[in-house]
Amino acid sequence: MSSLLSVQDLHKSYGNLEVLKGIGFDLSAGEKLALIGPSGSGKSTCLRCVNFLEKPTSGTILLGGDRVGAKAGERPMSNRELAPQRAQMGMVFQGFNLWPHLSVRENVATPVRKVQGESAPVARALAEEMLAKVRMDHKADAMPEQLSGGQQQRVAIARALAQRPKLMLFDEPTSALDPELVGEVLNVIHELADEGRTMLLVTHEIAFARDVADRVMFLYDGLIEEEGPAREVIERPQRDRTKAFLSRMHG
Repeated sequence: MSSLLSVQDLHKSYGNLEVLKGIGFDLSAGEKLALIGPSGSGKSTCLRCVNFLEKPTSGTILLGGDRVGAKAGERPMSNRELAPQRAQMGMVFQGFNLWPHLSVRENVATPVRKVQGESAPVARALAEEMLAKVRMDHKADAMPEQLSGGQQQRVAIARALAQRPKLMLFDEPTSALDPELVGEVLNVIHELADEGRTMLLVTHEIAFARDVADRVMFLYDGLIEEEGPAREVIERPQRDRTKAFLSRMHG
């Protein structure tokens, strides 16, 4: 099966601090890959490099065979040129990043109009369809400040889905939520996974990663320490660092 996403020898440094030290992996269409590891291991940086919110120091990222972030001859893309590629990768952040002055419906519909060039009626219909998918259609006219954190994150997921992306990126989507709100967001992501969507997830919810992901990749100090089938890595880790990390996460 050909790869939808291919990450090759990815490096990222901030001055003298090397955060990613040459990682690589492939992700097939419909596959779910979870990145786990301690804080500072490079998980979120990897995710942000995939859609060029962070520019890699070196390495190559291919989406559907096309190089992300660079034109022919390796000329870097401008943000305007990058926009269509980023629209193929629906990103859900730790923070919800909703526009506070727009209604829930407009938060989802506006990128469809402005990035994808759809008409207002098409964007509105798509927004309502995606809000229904995350069970937030009853709040379409509400403003973000009227929603709980879990509701805001579900709207953010609907906004990402409305781009009709090839790949969904989740960067610790529950880390900013109160514990009692985590489940409603994880349930939505689980349902999307069951639809066969391609996902790259950074999460500290280990049981969730085990149940939703096809594969797990454990990052440590900017390198891939261990990877394999999700249940196998989480229940029977082979590397000492993986064992120690999971032991701490399990309490």
